[in-house]
Amino acid sequence: MTAGAILECRNVWKLYGPGAAAFLERTPEPSSEQIAAAGLIPAVRAADITIHEGEIFVIMGLSGSGKSTLVRCMSRLIEPTHGEILLHGRDLLQASEKEMIEIRRHEMGMVFQHFALLPHLNVLQNVAFPLVIQGRPKAAAEARAREVIELVGLKGREACYPRELSGGQQQRVGIARSLADEPALWFLDEPFSALDPLIRREMQDEFLRLQGMLAKTIVFITHDFDEAIRLADRIAIMKDGQIIQVATPEDLVLHPASDYVQEFTRHVPRDKVLSVGKVMTGGAAGDGPGIPASARICEVAEQVIDAGAPLNVVDDAGRRIGAIDAAQVIRVMLGKGL
Repeated sequence: MTAGAILECRNVWKLYGPGAAAFLERTPEPSSEQIAAAGLIPAVRAADITIHEGEIFVIMGLSGSGKSTLVRCMSRLIEPTHGEILLHGRDLLQASEKEMIEIRRHEMGMVFQHFALLPHLNVLQNVAFPLVIQGRPKAAAEARAREVIELVGLKGREACYPRELSGGQQQRVGIARSLADEPALWFLDEPFSALDPLIRREMQDEFLRLQGMLAKTIVFITHDFDEAIRLADRIAIMKDGQIIQVATPEDLVLHPASDYVQEFTRHVPRDKVLSVGKVMTGGAAGDGPGIPASARICEVAEQVIDAGAPLNVVDDAGRRIGAIDAAQVIRVMLGKGL
């Protein structure tokens, strides 16, 4: 197990069709032509991923790229055809179905695009539901449910039914329910894609607030690159079941591994992706407060432009490591920087 990793996928395949496992035994690295000739459909191909504890790992791709299938393979909601999936060093493919049920109940939280709330239960009962079916006393389950309901900003709505809530509020209930048992690993499959743009932005803000408090390990699926670069520590780009590149949002834009990734990121506003540290120079000392090197250009653009003079750039310890001025910021915003 890689140091600092919580979840690893090693050479994970998912092929649909009769004899898929035997085919992979005979042909460990099949081409697309060989897969098609065998009458099989590839959903995930030779996926290798290492997800580190406490990071937000985003999986992106167009519809049909295999991202949702891969995440369901990670939790064995879909059975992989071949490979290893290690959670805390344990290969989940060797676990019995009974063991997997317990792992999903206690170590994995899941939130999907469709909220799947139980319409006949109120907010408190929906959030407490997974704890109740585990056999926890009702009072203890509801006490924990109240804690996470307050955490997601729904205190006072405990007695409401799903039909009485907005889409954003329903999604918060789904998030609270998935957090009730304090999972080590949190899977979110396009959880905000059904929401209106304004509510979606609010839910992203809420998600980042929760992550700042809880520091969960999160696997997040989206097809929206703006959402990905706002949330992700690292991003995996998928195409036709294969992982094309895994990198930080910044490195995906600056160092695409293929023409596909370059095209995928072509229209991303660079000021939303590039950090001050990538743009700064080692010039003369600036004036005023230090700008964090880790800040995105879009976050500090107004401050730098209004300053009328270079500003210092500082590292996490507050040490000056460079300077940035309005001309550098404007070049990035015009798409000419880096």
